[in-house]
Amino acid sequence: MTIPHVIIVGADKGGVGKTFLARALLDDLRDRPGQVQALRAFDTEAPAGILSRFFPQLAEVVDLSKSDGQMRVFDSLKPDQFTVLDVRAGQLTPTLELLGEIGFLDNVRGGKLRISVLHVIGSTQASFDEIAAVGRLVEGARHSLVINHVTDAAFIGLPAEAKAMPVITVGKLNDRAAELVDGAGASFSHFALDDAQSAVMRGYVRSWLKRVHAEFDAAKLIDG
Repeated sequence: MTIPHVIIVGADKGGVGKTFLARALLDDLRDRPGQVQALRAFDTEAPAGILSRFFPQLAEVVDLSKSDGQMRVFDSLKPDQFTVLDVRAGQLTPTLELLGEIGFLDNVRGGKLRISVLHVIGSTQASFDEIAAVGRLVEGARHSLVINHVTDAAFIGLPAEAKAMPVITVGKLNDRAAELVDGAGASFSHFALDDAQSAVMRGYVRSWLKRVHAEFDAAKLIDG
């Protein structure tokens, strides 16, 4: 039996493609039935939610700034379970502070819980400034940086202090393919298997998703 594993996808800065990454991550975890025994997700973009539109049977919308939402997520952790937490922009630091306050980071250090933080960064100084601040809050947890090219923002490289950190690089998906997936309200993997869609667009999605999943493998999110 394994301990619960919480994967937090977030950034304090908005517009870095955080939910796009969370969608690809859920596809990857859901397609590993032999390795992932139980999977659930929480979308903190309350009240409407974005992630839940693509994973209606899997993602639940919660308001993580309220105690009811916090209890809904963290009181229900179970062994052999992956919980993906898509944290809305500006809520990453408060969420990590919460985990410290309620003792969950102590549980990580004690081997009772696993927490991985996928910290999506942009190429601005404001985004770089988050790295050290988040690092101080996640001692004991796995802190990986994500360079996400989905947004078309130019990326000038990591600051020197972050170059030794684990990095996940997400390449850009073809614009038209991304638009069609969004319009279909489907997960990437379901779109890639939908014969009603363009074979060309399905091919773009399938090859992109394969590259992203290879990045997750290299980051050892499942068994690292």
